[in-house]
Amino acid sequence: MPTFIHVAFEWWTFPVSLTLATFLTAFLYLRGSLHLHSSSVNTIQVWRAGSFLLGLFLIWAVLGSPLGAFDEMLLTVHMVQHLLLMTVAPALILLGSPFMPLLHGLPRRFVQGALGPVFRWSLLQRVGRIISQPTFCWLSAAAALVGWHIPVIFTQALHSEGWHVVEHACFLGTGFLFWWPVIQPWPSVAVWPRWSILLYLFLATVPCDILSAFLAFCDRVVYPDYLSVPRRFGISALADQQCAGALMWTCVTFVYLVPAVILTMRLLAAQSSAQEESMQSASRGIASPQSNPRSLEVV
Repeated sequence: MPTFIHVAFEWWTFPVSLTLATFLTAFLYLRGSLHLHSSSVNTIQVWRAGSFLLGLFLIWAVLGSPLGAFDEMLLTVHMVQHLLLMTVAPALILLGSPFMPLLHGLPRRFVQGALGPVFRWSLLQRVGRIISQPTFCWLSAAAALVGWHIPVIFTQALHSEGWHVVEHACFLGTGFLFWWPVIQPWPSVAVWPRWSILLYLFLATVPCDILSAFLAFCDRVVYPDYLSVPRRFGISALADQQCAGALMWTCVTFVYLVPAVILTMRLLAAQSSAQEESMQSASRGIASPQSNPRSLEVV
C-alpha cells in the first residue's frame, strides 16, 4: 500500500454516528417507497430511488470516508469534496423525490402529531416561500462558494474542525437551495416561467468561472497552508491549485449544462405540441362550403 494511503487510513476513524444516520435515512426512504408502491400512490421509480441512495452515499464519502484525510494534503481533493457536497449530491437526492417517501417511511403518529403542526405553521410556510425563490437560492449558493474560498476563511476552516463542519454544512445546504428551483421536487410549486431557469443556470456558472479561472491561472499559491504540506503525490502546490481550478471549471460547466439541455428540449417540445394543437383547433373551426350550404347563398 502506498505511504500516503497508509497515512490516510491511520488518520481515519470510522464515523459511527454519520453511518447510522445515513443507513436510517436510506431505510426510511425505502420503507416509504415500498408503502407508496403497495398503495399504488405516487410510485417512486427505480432510477429515482437509485439517485437518492447514490446522493446519500456521496455525502457519507465526503464526510466520513478516508477521502477526508487528503483534503489537507491536496487542494484538488478539497475541491472534489466541495463539488460533491454542493453540486452533485443535493441534485441526486432531490431527483429522488425524497419528501413523500420519507414522510411515509416515518411512523404515522409521529408525522401527524409532530410534523403536521410544524408544516402547517404559517411562519414556516412564509420562510419556505422566501428561501425557495430563485433569486435567494442563487445568491445563497454564490455567496457560499465565493465566501468559503476567500483565503482567510478557507484557512480558518482548515485549522478548525468546528469551522470545517460549518463549511461542509453550508455547502450542502446551499446546494439543496440551488437545485430546488431547477428540479422542483414535491411539494414545490413553481410561480416563475420555466425558461427563466435557463438564465438561472447560465448565471450560476459566472461566479464558478471567475473563481476557477483565478485558481487555474494565478501564478502564486493562494492558500499558503498547502506549501508546507509534504509533497507525497509528485505534484507541486501550484500545479495542485491549477488542477483544482480546472476541475471546478469543467465539472460545473458540464453539470449545469445537462439540466439546461433537458429543460430546453422540454420547452421546445411543449411549444411544438401547443402549435400543433392550435393548428388542429383552427382547422376544425373552419367550416367547409359543403357542410354549410347557406354560405353559398347570395344575400
